[in-house]
Amino acid sequence: MYAQACGDRISRELSVRGLKLDTIYFGGGTPSVIGAKRLVKILNSAKDHMTDNCEVTAECNPSSVDPEFFKELFSAGFNRISMGMQSAVDGERRALGRLADSKKVTAAVEYAVRAGFDNISLDLMLGVPGQTAESLDRSVDFCLSSGVKHISMYILKIEEGTQFYKRKDALDLPDEDAQCDLYMRAFERLDGHGFRQYEISNAALPGFESRHNLKYWNDEEYLGIGPAAHSFLEGKRFFFPRDTEYFINSGAPVDDGEGGGFDEYVMLRLRLSEGLTEIGVRERFGVPIPQRMRDSAARFQAGGLTVVDGDGIRLTRKGFLLSNTIIGELLEN
Repeated sequence: MYAQACGDRISRELSVRGLKLDTIYFGGGTPSVIGAKRLVKILNSAKDHMTDNCEVTAECNPSSVDPEFFKELFSAGFNRISMGMQSAVDGERRALGRLADSKKVTAAVEYAVRAGFDNISLDLMLGVPGQTAESLDRSVDFCLSSGVKHISMYILKIEEGTQFYKRKDALDLPDEDAQCDLYMRAFERLDGHGFRQYEISNAALPGFESRHNLKYWNDEEYLGIGPAAHSFLEGKRFFFPRDTEYFINSGAPVDDGEGGGFDEYVMLRLRLSEGLTEIGVRERFGVPIPQRMRDSAARFQAGGLTVVDGDGIRLTRKGFLLSNTIIGELLEN
């Protein structure tokens, strides 16, 4: 019923809006749990609106996939896989509540490759319980040896109301300085193997950057379908409530205000290694980067956190670790 509701909503929205899709992303949660046939059914509802080179990604949990799963997806037109590995060290995986051990992750990558997938991404968590520089090296080396083309790395953030939060005082967590060291170490290790960090949390071999996620960071428009899915279209943001029954029963999306303004654009573009470019700002807003913003960014250069030049403003890798503070100050100016 859920797959049917998604398919119907997608087909209707695309037809009414006359949209053409050059990227499609099944994710946010773990879509692999609903099985390949349902995912294919949902994708088929958009087939008439896809460009010839559309990037079609499915997020997968290594513990819920098999060879047939990937064969069905690839045959139907999926061409990119993103897997939540988190760590290649089984003790760290258990601490994160992951069901699959590293051998299952290896098998899942091999299944995907055998099915025909060449564009595969793995997720890593930094600062997990018990993690050290040496154990992180093992996880990064695991990704490199697997032959994947894209790696995402996120610093663990413990949210209030979660089981982790209730146990946080008993967890063996690296402190903030150690987390920063792990972040720098991981990306530097990837540098030496041809990967390019193109965003705060993402690195890829040239040509394998996530085209879909770049739409978010370039503040471009997108359509989200499903419970809790957000959209940005025609300058408006809207979302579906986090309620599956509401969605299945054709509940309407909720207005979330205007989108695409200057502050929003600055915040998102500064997540990218390319940063806020003079050309991009002029093309989008018809004005240069404000001089006061340039002056504010220049104050962080001495500490090696920003680069300000004729091309624009960008954060260094070290600056990414303080991005919220730096971006907040730039927007104040």
